[in-house]
Amino acid sequence: MTAPPLLAVGDLSVTFRTRAGPVKALERVSFAVDKGETIAIVGESGSGKSVTAQAIMGILDPAGRVEAGRVYFAGLDLLRASASELADMRGREFAMIFQNPRGALNPIRTVGDQIADVLARHEHLKGAAARDRAMEMLALVKITDPRRRLDAYPFELSGGMCQRVMIALALACRPALLIADEPTTGLDVTTQAAIMDLIGELGRSRGMATVLITHDLGLAAEHCGRIVVMHAGHVVEDAPAAQLFAAPRHPYTAKLLAATPRPGRHLEDLEAIPGGLPDLRRADLPGCRFLERCDRAGEPCRAPALDAIVTPSPDGERRVLCVRPLMGLAA
Repeated sequence: MTAPPLLAVGDLSVTFRTRAGPVKALERVSFAVDKGETIAIVGESGSGKSVTAQAIMGILDPAGRVEAGRVYFAGLDLLRASASELADMRGREFAMIFQNPRGALNPIRTVGDQIADVLARHEHLKGAAARDRAMEMLALVKITDPRRRLDAYPFELSGGMCQRVMIALALACRPALLIADEPTTGLDVTTQAAIMDLIGELGRSRGMATVLITHDLGLAAEHCGRIVVMHAGHVVEDAPAAQLFAAPRHPYTAKLLAATPRPGRHLEDLEAIPGGLPDLRRADLPGCRFLERCDRAGEPCRAPALDAIVTPSPDGERRVLCVRPLMGLAA
């Protein structure tokens, strides 16, 4: 019997209230993550990647509202959990690395105290015991001279070191699920590789599931077994990484790959994706939000709602939200 996924997101829809009208940021977003699995969520800025993560974590902006859907974590529907239940689980059962570590860390508390706060909240460790564990966590994420760094403030550390502190904070209580939202933004290539290798190594050693949110398709290909592609609040494709890169089915996925630098490809060979994301305040949004940018679009794409086409494959099923998918075309 197949074990249920650790995280199962089903038909998640989120709307933001604005002065210009409601913004339909997410519509019927669905995907799953198994225990120990690493997946990537990719797409342009504004596609809904971070909003999806915030909805899962229960930390949406006050203007945001979950209109419908389910988010099951280890059998518990997080959308129906109480605020106190979520507070108990965040950091202990599931945790998140934020895009801007300097912005996420408290500037007036030492990094050791911030890790100790998490340990006191979830594992009831205090004093010397909390400090010793905090030092172990800094050593685990390969920060040199961790005893001295315990008393450092975020402004005294480099961007890469702040990101390592964020990872230490997120992993201090050994969560079963880690959501890493653009964890390598603003870092040099060498530090990016070190951070991703560290996350992968810790995930494998702890059996931890990881959701990597990124713009970098190369990063996703190297570190993730499954790719979830988002466009304008929709999951347009969800497939095993090798299959998606070899033969994308959704026209948006194909255009993303065509716009991505790869070894052996010249800059002049890259193709820009035409147009931009649709206005998500529109009342007449079509079933396919890529419609106005797609050279394969037809009248069926204007339907009020579309259902994903699900096809089995040896490495797991593929889901494509398209009535005219590409078939067997290499990128």
